[in-house]
Amino acid sequence: MASSRKSTANPKPSKRIAVALSGGLDSVVLLDAVCAARQLDDTLEVWAFHIHHGLQTAADQWLAFCEKLAKKYQVHFDFRLLHFANTAEGNIEARARAGRYDALTELCHEHGIENLLLAHHQNDQAETVLLQLLRGAGVAGLSAMPEKRLLSAGDQAVTLWRPLLNLNRAELEAYAKAKRLKWIEDPSNLNPRFRRNAIRNQILPSLAKIQPEAIANLARSANLLAESQKLLDRLASQDAKGILKQTHLHLAPLLTLAQVDLPAANNVLRYWLKLNHLAMPSQERLTSWWQDLHQVSADAHLEWSHDGASIRLWRGMLQLVNPESGRWIFQPIPRNSKTAGISAKQIEEALNQGLITQRERQGAEKLQIKAKTPRKTLKNLFQEADIPPWQRHAPLLYLGDEIIAVAGVGVSHPHLTDKGVRVLPQWIENQWSAENPVK
Repeated sequence: MASSRKSTANPKPSKRIAVALSGGLDSVVLLDAVCAARQLDDTLEVWAFHIHHGLQTAADQWLAFCEKLAKKYQVHFDFRLLHFANTAEGNIEARARAGRYDALTELCHEHGIENLLLAHHQNDQAETVLLQLLRGAGVAGLSAMPEKRLLSAGDQAVTLWRPLLNLNRAELEAYAKAKRLKWIEDPSNLNPRFRRNAIRNQILPSLAKIQPEAIANLARSANLLAESQKLLDRLASQDAKGILKQTHLHLAPLLTLAQVDLPAANNVLRYWLKLNHLAMPSQERLTSWWQDLHQVSADAHLEWSHDGASIRLWRGMLQLVNPESGRWIFQPIPRNSKTAGISAKQIEEALNQGLITQRERQGAEKLQIKAKTPRKTLKNLFQEADIPPWQRHAPLLYLGDEIIAVAGVGVSHPHLTDKGVRVLPQWIENQWSAENPVK
């Protein structure tokens, strides 16, 4: 009877976390520690994610090792295989790192995981500080790796955690030996052609001989600089009043600030890029940007490429544009809303019949977006809505041979209804949505 009563009780909601598992010492220690903590919390659901870079001949063996380890600890396991085209030696580290974070984020989204744990430790932090010093980085770069940061936003945010950041490698090795853990060694970690390896195997050991607390001191400096960066961000948010508007910067007040206080204007620019998850520009790049801005008129067209995005000047505003395309989705309208929309049943039937399509703009297309108004050309509608030229290339949404929606402009009024279950077409840029994507 007791067993029967227990089976009908509501189960406790599970908390999902993921560990990035390379198979090396650091990630094996982290997985072991997380699984030990799981014994104290039966609602904790642990996943192990492995990224197969394909850059080493033994990569398949590492994947098999990680999968076997996950099975041993009785945790869920998944992996991603990355492919890298032939590239210059100097940027393979950066490309692999960026690809790894993207793949880990995708895995978290796929499995509904909001917290991802990485095994970076104090030695990694010290290496990062020295690397940033060699690059001539500022406060943001020298802050190195935070213990916690948002890896992605949108419908499902993923928070990245580094719980081992205050422990050094010697302490991790001692833990692993005490627990008799097994791990794999990556031979590429000994290759001195990678700057990080040279710092790890040559510079840091030499610094430790000169100053025994060198690694801990470098990591502490990173923490202090991170605090300084928070103060700079706070100052930038104050200086940016009247300048910063969402993804836009008003050029005139920004130039005025630069004339009075160039470091403050640089700080606002960096803050703007940070808010939009873009890398900090070098001092040389900032200088080049200011030269361009002082030479062009406010109504001129100007474009820079930076960190995979495009920065464009249009109508006196600096705007960020991601070159990747988006997609149309159908957003459900709440039942108690009076907002007009398109019949959900009509859209569902049209999707099943393949009548919902995306088409490129050809010219001379017309659309009626308001009641008791004539149909207007898209050119006129774009101008009335003040849509920048680069945002006028989103594919038009068709139902059969009729346009039903244009990004930035609106939805065809004759197709709208305020009765029944309704949806609204929405153009989503650079964001995956599982809700009724148009194929």
